[in-house]
Amino acid sequence: MKNKLLVFGLMLIAGSSIAQQDAQFTQYMYNTISVNPAYAGNNETTSLFLLNRSQWVGLEGAPVTTNASFHMPIKRSNIGLGLSVINDKIGPSDESNIAIDFSYTILTSYTYKLAFGLKASANLLNIDFNKLNQYSDNDYSFETNIDNKFSPNIGAGVYLYSDKTYIGLSVPNLLETKHFDKYANAGASSYIAKERIHYYFIAGHVFDFSSNVKFKPAILTKIVQGAPLQVDISGNFLINEKFTAGLAYRWDIAVSALVGFQASDSWFIGYGYDLETTRLASYNSGSHEIFLKYDIFNRSGKIISPRFF
Repeated sequence: MKNKLLVFGLMLIAGSSIAQQDAQFTQYMYNTISVNPAYAGNNETTSLFLLNRSQWVGLEGAPVTTNASFHMPIKRSNIGLGLSVINDKIGPSDESNIAIDFSYTILTSYTYKLAFGLKASANLLNIDFNKLNQYSDNDYSFETNIDNKFSPNIGAGVYLYSDKTYIGLSVPNLLETKHFDKYANAGASSYIAKERIHYYFIAGHVFDFSSNVKFKPAILTKIVQGAPLQVDISGNFLINEKFTAGLAYRWDIAVSALVGFQASDSWFIGYGYDLETTRLASYNSGSHEIFLKYDIFNRSGKIISPRFF
């Protein structure tokens, strides 16, 4: 079984047509700049965010993702800036991504604003094939590690929003970088791994059930060549502007439970649990995701009625 799990981990890395490549988050809605740079500075405060996700717990070589970010508006301007760092470990692979986000927002009507975003990122990829089982000491394939492979990228997005509704389209990485092993010639056509372009669509709306209860249905759709269409549908309740609770469904893959608590005006803590609905559920105990969010308000104080996204 151990051998099969290690091979499975390798397939996640090297299979150019079977696996998602961008880090996956169930609670992306609290860190939207991870998928759309146009969100930078959007909530009118300086926001700091830290998340850890342990996916498919119990499965050897399963993904472990850490994400740290912050974004802020520039005073007396329509500009927002953001910075994010994502580390994604899967089997023999250790990948880090550092990104700078820029947004520019215009007023399109009395209630709606439209933001345009750009993302510039730097990626470092390490793959240590020695972590896999070796059936032959003379197999040169295990000597072709990828060490600190650097690749730049750019991305873009648009984000239309009001106090109750949002719609976004984005492509965080526009360049399809190929990763070769160290024995490849300058004109080599084969490669170990290739980054694919991911297309994201997000949307949501907040309904006021009462003065103390809000409900927000939301959707995220991700399209990438060589992988099935991913659709995340979620519904979250906000109670007394303190507690959040909801459910999410990742089409044909998993169901999730989400909870959160506004510990103070600035601190928000959240937790999510994913339960697989595929045959993979027999080999793991689910996925856990926990995050901290801290908002720094300006001198005029906190926003009286913060948006629920």
